[in-house]
Amino acid sequence: MAHHTKHVVLLDQASDGRDRLLPLIELFECTPHPVASVPELLAAIAELDGVALVLIRDDPDLQLLHSAAAGLQQAQRSIPCYLVARDGDYPALPAELENTVLGILGPAIGYRDFLGALHEAQLFGSYNPRVREEYSAHLFRTLVGTSRSMQFVRKLTRQVASTEASVLITGESGTGKEVVARNVHYYSRRREHPFVPVNCGAIPADLLESELFGHEKGAFTGAYSSRQGRFELAEGGTLFLDEIGDMPLNMQVKLLRVLQERSFERVGSSTSLQANVRIVAATHQNLEQLVTEGKFRMDLYYRLNVFPIEVPPLRDRVEDIPLLLNGFIGRMERDKRGSFSVNECALAALAKYYWPGNVRELSNLVERLAILHPQKRVKWSDLPEKFRPNRDWVAEQQEGEPAGSAPRQGALFHSEPAAVAPLYGALPPDGLDLKVHLAEIECQLMTQALRESDWVVARAAKLLNLQRTTLVEKMRKYAIARPDEVTEF
Repeated sequence: MAHHTKHVVLLDQASDGRDRLLPLIELFECTPHPVASVPELLAAIAELDGVALVLIRDDPDLQLLHSAAAGLQQAQRSIPCYLVARDGDYPALPAELENTVLGILGPAIGYRDFLGALHEAQLFGSYNPRVREEYSAHLFRTLVGTSRSMQFVRKLTRQVASTEASVLITGESGTGKEVVARNVHYYSRRREHPFVPVNCGAIPADLLESELFGHEKGAFTGAYSSRQGRFELAEGGTLFLDEIGDMPLNMQVKLLRVLQERSFERVGSSTSLQANVRIVAATHQNLEQLVTEGKFRMDLYYRLNVFPIEVPPLRDRVEDIPLLLNGFIGRMERDKRGSFSVNECALAALAKYYWPGNVRELSNLVERLAILHPQKRVKWSDLPEKFRPNRDWVAEQQEGEPAGSAPRQGALFHSEPAAVAPLYGALPPDGLDLKVHLAEIECQLMTQALRESDWVVARAAKLLNLQRTTLVEKMRKYAIARPDEVTEF
């Protein structure tokens, strides 16, 4: 199989900025192409085959970024771009740039920052070019994750989106079922029409029929005027029935009739209306169990469960936590709602937490930490108590970080992994998690080899009898990065 070169075009009018970023780009086995103007950028993109990413280094006025985005749009080229900030106070990205610019990278781009940008760019490029022309970066970020389970969810979403099949999304509360539903709608042929969500568990049973099908004036007490229902509002688009397991049995019968006959009547009316909508349903309950218990109709279940998608809980994809954290923190920075960074011990604690609230709970934690520890590097001891495992081996890093020092913009981690346990020793009285302990040993040995090699990856790989690419992948896995400028690799 031929090797495809990944090209990264860097637009920067100052040579010093370009020289700093080139080694980092080469570290990821990408070929950098520095340019100093928008015409040079467009020429490079037209000439190169396989541009993975465009980095645009600009001042807070964003004049160069606007000019580059306009040039790309005129040239009808849909390539993922990132703004590389200089020093200064940057505004939130204007709405007209959301379809072109995926995010903002801070002045001191680190290993993890660039890895996250490459990952997002890869996902961005995996979608159909027709769709990418009007792509929403905000919608895209919601399904971020490198875990196998999330890659499978994205694959299923793409496969079913272009069809008219009903979709049943299952998963625990807070996993992002509505996000999946919105992606199904966005990448479907109905995307120009409304996406209408309905929480079946939040609407009283006696009002749900009117909410779904609408009502005529005088149909019941309080109906002072006619009102459209959600089926009418979603005409031509997608109707998302969230928490479908909470729908009363009498409403299940009426919903089944609409799915079978594609028509319905408003409450208090005998006139049939056509229902040209796609149904996407979601639930955190086990519908098969509800069918067995007689609480959910079997015929409706099979009508809805044409194409099932199960969204995994966060505890089953902890490898996605760093990227999710980066996304949440970056969003807060862009919205001027604060910033912070997280050290390795705190990340290890978050990876061990059960996450009953899943991604929603992680998002809430980020907002809480931004309020409690603004512009600070969050340590294990700074986390709320329930996120801290009661283990003797948990130890904070003691590198002597200046008090109140601000994190680098856009950087989630910028420290060496802490020495959390001795390599060998007696088995603790209460036992240990062997998988976690072996991972800690591997992480420590790699860090030691990198230190002894002055953080030259090729030398460290020889000490460990590994291929350089293997060591790079393991560094990504364990979030190992040089404590100072990563660009000196």
